[in-house]
Amino acid sequence: MNEATTTSSSKKAIEARRIGVVESDARDKTRKVVVQFSSRHPKYGKYVRKRSVLHVHDENNESKKGDRVEIAHCRPISKTKSWKLVRVVAAAPGA
Repeated sequence: MNEATTTSSSKKAIEARRIGVVESDARDKTRKVVVQFSSRHPKYGKYVRKRSVLHVHDENNESKKGDRVEIAHCRPISKTKSWKLVRVVAAAPGA
């Protein structure tokens, strides 16, 4: 019984990760990333397209506008930033 509790407590919590498109790269070390998803309407059952605009911390300014990026949830860095850039999945078309 003791072994089961120690193995479960040593496992790292699963990070929340999303893939989205960079909408703005105007600020230093900060990107606005749009994450689009579909959700089912509670009453009518139709799938509705929705989006979330997230402020992402990009330490090395490696992403540009239009890039497809993977982001992960982290501790709050500022009032609006609590996501960090993991990697650039695909560069912007035509870049």
